[in-house]
Amino acid sequence: MTRHVDLRSDTVTQPTSEMREAMAHAVVGDDGFGEDPTVRELEEKFARMMGKEAAIFVPSGVMANQIALRVLTRPGDVVVAGRHQHVVGFELGASARNSSVQFALLEDTGGELDVDEVRDLIDAGDDHQVPISMVAVENTHMYSGGSIWDLGRLTELARAIGERPLHLDGARLFNAAVATRRSMSELAAPATTVMSCLSKGLCAPVGSLLAGPATLMAAGRVERKRLGGAMRQVGVLAAAGLVALDTMVERLAEDHRRARA
Repeated sequence: MTRHVDLRSDTVTQPTSEMREAMAHAVVGDDGFGEDPTVRELEEKFARMMGKEAAIFVPSGVMANQIALRVLTRPGDVVVAGRHQHVVGFELGASARNSSVQFALLEDTGGELDVDEVRDLIDAGDDHQVPISMVAVENTHMYSGGSIWDLGRLTELARAIGERPLHLDGARLFNAAVATRRSMSELAAPATTVMSCLSKGLCAPVGSLLAGPATLMAAGRVERKRLGGAMRQVGVLAAAGLVALDTMVERLAEDHRRARA
């Protein structure tokens, strides 16, 4: 019998047998009312891992990014981002359609923004320009082959933008944590909000999470509803996410080793 190994993307991973078992026996409730205990457990666990106050479970990474924009900006605001970031070029214009924001794009060759360029862009504003309201970064950086932000430079960027929020698209932040041997909370510390996906290298079938201050996450639940992301007995999916966080993170080291082989 011929077996095919699909290496197109880590998004084609399959849930493990432990995940399937957890899904079959998940305790569920109506998460539209905030009453699904398995979802609450997943959200609380993710928030702790990220060192943030609260988190919300959403169907996809795109929705997590879009909710972050909705709660951190107003229509017409300018968001600084890299030219090749997912939120800029791989979300079908969702940022313009859903949040009515515009991007100030900088080169991100190698995956990072130049801190001095961001600072200069902020300082160049005047009364005839819309002020820059936030900065978005991506770690790891998909377009650059999974490159990892240097934590020192990311911390410097957070300081350089002052009171402006920093959103971290951490769809594969777990890969960065394993590769650098740092905790997720260390990598997420410079960011106001951070999202990560469960359905890539962690093998869960569906889902992403967005974490940040409790007040922003409360607003994020409203935006999730507006975007059609509020779900009912979704503990069946959250159960797989809990298994992913408990059993699959360290196994990313195996993926890294095989990718280099």
